[in-house]
Order: sequence, then structure tokens, then C-alpha cells
Amino acid sequence: MSKKLRFGLPKGSLQEATIEKMAKAGFNIQVSSRSYIPYVDDDELEIRLIRAQEISRYVEHGYLDCGITGYDWIIENGSKVHEVGEFLFSKVSRRAARWVLCVPEDSPVKSVKDLQGKRIATEVVNLTKKYLKKHGVQAEVEFSWGATEMKAHELVDAIVEVTETGSSLRANKLRIVDELLSSTPRLIANYDAWKDSWKRKKIETLSMLLKGALDAESKVGLKMNIAEKNLKSLLKNLPALRNPTISNLSLKGWIAVETIIDEHVVRELIPQLKAAGAEGIIEYPLNKVVY
Repeated sequence: MSKKLRFGLPKGSLQEATIEKMAKAGFNIQVSSRSYIPYVDDDELEIRLIRAQEISRYVEHGYLDCGITGYDWIIENGSKVHEVGEFLFSKVSRRAARWVLCVPEDSPVKSVKDLQGKRIATEVVNLTKKYLKKHGVQAEVEFSWGATEMKAHELVDAIVEVTETGSSLRANKLRIVDELLSSTPRLIANYDAWKDSWKRKKIETLSMLLKGALDAESKVGLKMNIAEKNLKSLLKNLPALRNPTISNLSLKGWIAVETIIDEHVVRELIPQLKAAGAEGIIEYPLNKVVY
């Protein structure tokens, strides 16, 4: 009987982004609307779709060997787990999610100190209570089941809500007073599973492939041909090509240069390459970059 690694993926807002990253890492996952046990093309994996808020608890207690969840929920749950890796991706951007203290734009509240004796709504009750205690503020913290942004205007004095870009908060006429926590997805493992040599190797492989897939998203490959006499000038003037792969072409006096660079600099770099004498410049996407 083959060995199995039970792997928890977040159901909900991060689900689509996580499955997309897993596909780039080489794991094809197919989700059925009628099942919490998706298909994966790896006989050594058992995938479970579970709310991100709960994954760290199930990893800690051993129902899951490992899982991907936000750092915020590890802290909120106080889970004792082994952190394998951090992966910067989210449902709309590559930014970290931020839990922020917010009030209506016209609120007199300027700092957390002004919330003494007031009421705050949030999904991260434990995190908020720790934050208030740190600042010596006593306030009532209630769990919010949803529509938290609306409650700030009618039902409570402030909210603690998660945001990536802040656009939703601005649209709801809310003002950020302070940031409590910055959170990114983490690959975490159960301590006993991490001690198991087979499971640990499998988890480390997952981490390496996921990191390689994420690192590849911000980079591209470039190929070009250039006269050998112009190579020295090219490398001197373009630091991004300091360590390229260089090979001889069948045409005497010409060489091929290949490198990997950050995608955001390509539009400035290609005209410089052309001016330096490069020809046949090809830009191509990358699937994984493993260092």
C-alpha cells in the first residue's frame, strides 16, 4: 500500500489562487462541487479542502499532515505547527493581506486609545484582544459573521478587517487607524509528520516546487544573438546580464546569450539590448525557477 500525505488547501477566497499555484508547481487538482476531496494526479497525496480559518488547528491535531493557510489564522488560533515556507500570493495580487483597525471617515477616533470602553467587530477576536491588551485599552470585541464593513457605520465604533489594496475600505468610506498584522500564506506541517522522514521529504518537495512556481511568475527568460566583439560592452552596460549562459553559434564571430531577468525591467531592457547590437531577441515565460 502506497504512503499518503494528507494535505489541506484553503476553501474559499484563496482556493482558486492556491489551486492555480499548485498547477504551476506540477500538481493537477480538480475540484467537484459535491465533494471536499478533490482529485489530484499524485497517488501519494490526499487533498482536503478546508476553510483557511481551520487548517492550522487540523494540522496541529494531526488530521492533516500539512496545509496552506494564512499566517493570520495560525496566530488567531494559537496553533503549534512547524512552518515550512512562506508564499506571497493572494486572491487579487502578490501583496500581503493586512488586518487593520478601521473607523468611518467622519469618526472622532484617531488612535486605538480612543476606543476605550467602545465596541469593535471582527473575525479575528483573539488577535484583536491581544492588540488591545498591548495598548492598555479595554473595549468590547464581538465576532463578526460577515458584512463587517457595514457594521462600522451603524452597529459598532470600529472594526478590524482584512485588506490587500484598501480599495474596498475606501469604497465603504472607512479610514485606517492602525495595522495589527501583515499576513501571507504559509505551508505548515504537523510536528509528528515533520519527524517522519518520508512525509518530510514529500512536504519539502511540495515547498520547493511551489516556491519555484511563484518565483517564476515575476521573471522571464531572454534569448538573443550578438557579435562576439560586442559582448564585453553588453555585459558591462547591462548588470542584469552579469551571469548569462553564453554559447557559440555556427556562424563564426557570433554567440548566443540567454538569461533570466525580472519581468518589469524587460520593456526598458530590450531597446538597450538592441542598441548594443543584439539580434533575434526572444522573450519567453517561465513555469518554475528553482535556485
